[in-house]
Amino acid sequence: MKRCCRRPAGILISAAAWLLTALPAPAQEPGVSDERILFGQSAAFSGPAQELGISMRLGIQAAFHEVNRAGGIDGRRLELTSLDDAYEPEAAVANTHALIREQEVFALIGAVGTPTSRAAVPVAADASVPYIAPFTGAEFLRDAEWSNVINLRASYNQETEEMVARLTGDMGIKRIAVLYQDDSFGRAGYRGVRNALDRRKMTPVAIGLYPRNTLAVKMALLDINDGDPKAVILIGAYKPLATFISWARFSGLHAVFMNISFVGSNALAKELGSAGAGVYVTQVVPFPTDRSLPIVRDYHRALSAYASGVVPGFISFEGYLAGRLAIAGLKKSGREISRSGFLDGFRQAGRIDLGGFRLRFGTRDNQGSDAVFLTVIGRDGRYRPISSLLEAAP
Repeated sequence: MKRCCRRPAGILISAAAWLLTALPAPAQEPGVSDERILFGQSAAFSGPAQELGISMRLGIQAAFHEVNRAGGIDGRRLELTSLDDAYEPEAAVANTHALIREQEVFALIGAVGTPTSRAAVPVAADASVPYIAPFTGAEFLRDAEWSNVINLRASYNQETEEMVARLTGDMGIKRIAVLYQDDSFGRAGYRGVRNALDRRKMTPVAIGLYPRNTLAVKMALLDINDGDPKAVILIGAYKPLATFISWARFSGLHAVFMNISFVGSNALAKELGSAGAGVYVTQVVPFPTDRSLPIVRDYHRALSAYASGVVPGFISFEGYLAGRLAIAGLKKSGREISRSGFLDGFRQAGRIDLGGFRLRFGTRDNQGSDAVFLTVIGRDGRYRPISSLLEAAP
């Protein structure tokens, strides 16, 4: 019987192998290769808010360095490229375009500020790029319509509600004034204060404003002095607010000063020096020296391994948590990492436990934590956690 068209099995196997190698490999997401996953950050690394960006970057890098030392994510190392926007929206837009188009990052992480995020988020959304753990509690970022945004921290509305609740409940203070930065960040915080006061049928006794990225707070001090407040809620960054508090105390304004977490707690205490005793700050992360929490112990080890000698702080801790959140999302994505799968992993995860700091997400809930903590600057210039304002009352 004549044999035809039958080829040795080895030839068939070789041909199949050649065909497979000749076909193009499945396209990977931008910023993802077999060796690395690239994240991008636009934040303030210069100007009056520079310590905020520097500290956020430090914490993220510590988290990435930690996971890279352990082998990365399925063998891929995590990298971060950061660009300075000096806390200005126009620069944030230009940086976001550059990070997405030129650097081809997989995701954006650790942006600093409300005005910069308001400008940059639409750019990221148009490109379907994840926008992870921005350092802002602005309410617009909690809108579920921003399907590319994943928030780590509690909102400014939650922080300001806690402030007003404590001032009125713990201390019985009714005469409350507000100083805020005259931009979208300041107005977001101010709206939170107004909402909290409205619920108690109260109004601010005085309002002061100052321009972003300036120290021009003296006119605001005059406006607030006219209202004779017993407490002032401050919505801004550390340099101008330290200037305001110092001038207020010098001028004889004897009021309780409460700052929102964005202020940059460690930088504020440093700027204030001896004038900082008794100044309150609400926080959205656990106390960074509370070693009873596994995540705090992890943070200290990671920070020491990455930048030995750096003092732990609230913002670098938030940056570390942001990095750990990104890592948790990548681990849920599996080997074939995609932007959509990365984001879906958060929405479907429900609870995520970062070593005792527990987060919860949902299909229309892109904010992980609702926790707000109270802290005060002591006479030694250091922060301590408190459960009531009366613990540190003058």
